[in-house]
Amino acid sequence: MIVSFGNFETERIYKGYVSKKYPYAIQNTARKKLRMIAAAYKVEDLKIPPGNRLEKLLGGLKNYWSIRVNDRFRIVFKWTMGGAENVEITDYH
Repeated sequence: MIVSFGNFETERIYKGYVSKKYPYAIQNTARKKLRMIAAAYKVEDLKIPPGNRLEKLLGGLKNYWSIRVNDRFRIVFKWTMGGAENVEITDYH
């Protein structure tokens, strides 16, 4: 379940709208990945499909996880007992 979004544009994509902040070419894939996060009961559910490349982040984001949208973009989120918080599409490079 998605508890909260890190920004408005990520929420817009999740709800099926087009965002001007992110490239149009990634938005359908990002929407599918956001729906996977929303459907997950536990963070380990996101290991499938393997293309998600679920990763626990380090450093300043040590309590966060990410899955890949493509080589450039990731969806970053904090997993809690209630679900995913601060879910945000980020440009990783």
